Amino acid sequence: MLPNFLLPESIARSDGMGPEIDLGSKRGKLLVLTLGITRILEQESLEVSVWGSTDGENWGPRPLATYPPKFYCGIYSILLNLVSRQEVRFVRVQWKMSKWSRQEFTPMCGFYLYTEESGARVGAAVA
Repeated sequence: MLPNFLLPESIARSDGMGPEIDLGSKRGKLLVLTLGITRILEQESLEVSVWGSTDGENWGPRPLATYPPKFYCGIYSILLNLVSRQEVRFVRVQWKMSKWSRQEFTPMCGFYLYTEESGARVGAAVA
C-alpha cells in the first residue's frame, strides 16, 4: 500500500532521490501530490520530480510529474494521472538543488512530498 508520504520531511544539502515505493492499491489512480517546502536559503532553488517504474529497476527517460523550480517556502500541489499508466507499479522522488549566489555556501532545503488519491478529502468530509 502506498504510504501518504513519498518523502517524509527531510533536510537536503545536495541533489538526491528517495526510496522506491510500491503504489499498491493506488496503481492506475489519479493522485494529488503535495510538496511542502519548510526551509530554503536565499538565492537557491529546488526542483522535485516523481519517477515511475514497472519493475523497480528501470525508471525511464522522463519523470511522470515535475514541479517547476521553487524558490520560496510554501505548499504546492499538482496532479499525477496514472489512469493511462496502469503498468507503473513503483514511484520515487528525485530532487535537484541549485544556487546562483557567488557566495560559498552549501545549499540547504527542508521539504516533504505527500500524496493522496484525488477526491480523498471530499470523501472524508462527506463520511
